[in-house]
Amino acid sequence: MRLSKELKLPSISMTGFETPLSTEELAIQNSVHLFAKNVLRPLGQELDKLSAEEVIAPGSPYYSVFAEAAKLGLDSSLLEQLPPEMAVRVESLIGEEMGWGDPGLAISLAAAGFPLEMARAVGNQELMDLCAGKIGCWMITHPNKGSDVTTYDVQRDWAKGAPGNKGNMLATVGKDEIVINGQCSAWVSNGAVAQVALGYLGADYGDGYFAEDGRPNGVAAIIPLDLPGVSKGKPLRKIGQRSLPQGEIYFDNVKIPKRFAVALKDEYYGNHTSAWSYAGTHMGQTFTGVARAAFEMALQYVHERKQGGDLLINHQLTRFRIGDMLRRVELCRGVARRSLAYARMTPEGHAYATASAKVTITQEAMKVVDEAMQLYGGAGTSLEYPIEKLFRDTRAALIEDGENNLLTMRLGFLAQQLYAEGWAQN
Repeated sequence: MRLSKELKLPSISMTGFETPLSTEELAIQNSVHLFAKNVLRPLGQELDKLSAEEVIAPGSPYYSVFAEAAKLGLDSSLLEQLPPEMAVRVESLIGEEMGWGDPGLAISLAAAGFPLEMARAVGNQELMDLCAGKIGCWMITHPNKGSDVTTYDVQRDWAKGAPGNKGNMLATVGKDEIVINGQCSAWVSNGAVAQVALGYLGADYGDGYFAEDGRPNGVAAIIPLDLPGVSKGKPLRKIGQRSLPQGEIYFDNVKIPKRFAVALKDEYYGNHTSAWSYAGTHMGQTFTGVARAAFEMALQYVHERKQGGDLLINHQLTRFRIGDMLRRVELCRGVARRSLAYARMTPEGHAYATASAKVTITQEAMKVVDEAMQLYGGAGTSLEYPIEKLFRDTRAALIEDGENNLLTMRLGFLAQQLYAEGWAQN
């Protein structure tokens, strides 16, 4: 037991009731916070007022975010130099600050580097060079294969007697070449602006699109988007995260070398779940930052607004509501970091486990943002206050990167699978 000799307020930091951070961690946190405050938040608010077409137009301020982010000098190579526990904490601090600034831009920056991170993970220098300095995207959802991409166990998790869903992005894999046809969905982050993609496609290796059990065959590959046969649809018009350009990408007999594949037939689903798990951890940190931003906005407002002859914060009910919001922000942070640590450090992670954390965090963030908006009263619905933007931005998070109810169902299915292997039977 640690004893105090006098009554003092608790230690507190930007990230709440934080264990002491090292000098290096504080320096990184402060630099990213300033970037989020001075670049991401004002830029996100500016882009929110533009049309989807204006956001991606040549000369749009959107493109400035990449050069500004590059000045931070933060990438996976930095994290690799740190002890594992510290690397997780630093990655969490960075992600939270980015989300605090603007969730749409935070997701755009993360998606932009996804193909490069995959190239690094498989150790392919040619693909690293191909992706370096380019805006990337992650093509995994198809127009007719949205949540179906999360189906791994066809025999127990699919309609009896029916083959799985091979999707709309299809590849024919030959000896030296892959030919791609079809399209990804409109929800691909950075799809409207990407120069290179990490794509997950249904694949025919010469024996059809399905394995004997009906599960679709697949291929994961790095795909340059300046090749003949590649075209893009209009950018998606959305209610929230308008700073994140999304849209379809079409393929008409697009040919890439087979060596651009990062996972072929037998490795496809293992790579698939690893990529999804990696992406899900970013969602957790990002929307922890969003929850914190909403809480801080509400905390400031209740110290300025008077009702009943006194500041809102001096009313007992307001204090309860502020306390409840702070509790939920801390819950988001705890779950986000535990999920991140599990994904980065456990011998065998799983996307269903990471995805379930994304559900908890985004739903708690939505509650915080909703309560913050309620504390603003009528002013919260006004476009003059930033809280309504956070409300729109966060609502999308309950669907993106996997719809929350479906992901919770997948977690229940995972519990069923683990129980069959002897888990929780002690």
